[in-house]
Amino acid sequence: MSWTEKDLPDLTGTTAVVTGANSGIGFHTAKHLAAHGAHVVLACRNTEAARAAAARISGSTQVAELDLASLESVRRYAESVSGPVDLLVNNAGVMTPPRYRETADGFELQYGTNHLGHVALTARLLPRLLEATAPRVVAVASIAHHGGNDSVLEGNPEATYKPEPAYGNTKLANLLFARELQRRAAAAGSKLTTTAAHPGVAATNLVSSRDGLGASAPIRWTAPIWTKIIFQSALAGARPVLYAATVAEPGSYSGSTRFGEWRGPVGPAKLSRWAQDVELAAKLWDLSLEQAGVTFDL
Repeated sequence: MSWTEKDLPDLTGTTAVVTGANSGIGFHTAKHLAAHGAHVVLACRNTEAARAAAARISGSTQVAELDLASLESVRRYAESVSGPVDLLVNNAGVMTPPRYRETADGFELQYGTNHLGHVALTARLLPRLLEATAPRVVAVASIAHHGGNDSVLEGNPEATYKPEPAYGNTKLANLLFARELQRRAAAAGSKLTTTAAHPGVAATNLVSSRDGLGASAPIRWTAPIWTKIIFQSALAGARPVLYAATVAEPGSYSGSTRFGEWRGPVGPAKLSRWAQDVELAAKLWDLSLEQAGVTFDL
């Protein structure tokens, strides 16, 4: 389809929380939600970078400190939120640190940040989401989820850590959890809906981040150049996320649709067989809530 950010509906009167909104996919998501009337909270670990990003956005914005690698930080942020939250975009992430690292809570960094941090955030913001008329949660996944499998339940242990499979498992976890949340919300008759999207392969700071591939100095220094040549733009990558955040069908998975889903227009994205495994999703749901120390009352 030819859907772009210009096709966003009027979002006046809504509040959107976007994690990792200081750059890349998150920034363009926040920018265009605000441009169409939403009050957008840029929930970021680096508040200085978030304030700089907010200054580049026309519309109503707010900066909040949120470190998804710390369950305590997630709790503090969620407890500071008042009033309805219409939209939560779980976007922030860490990609392929070359060496095993842990979060403040002892989980592998990618698993703890990309997955558990967002599980905890969604659960703790649920009361605020349910105050909204038509609340929606969006999981930003990746074509890398095709590299994940049922070892996602192991949480990327140090003994078997490899950067790319570990990242793939966290993106699979994002999809499994989003789909399970949609199933459970629908079964409970809840007004909450969940969608998922992937940005294809986009030129963002995710590649050059010191927490990921950018831990290697040569990659960190050169990535801003070669990613713009090889990958699609961050705005193009944000389009499936914006679509999922506003008009996509509940439970859907959207993404770039050409060249192996690396780039191209927005449309239905392909799920791996593991991402469609209902039994695996249920197991991950139970495990994740226990690890994150949260519950869902839908």
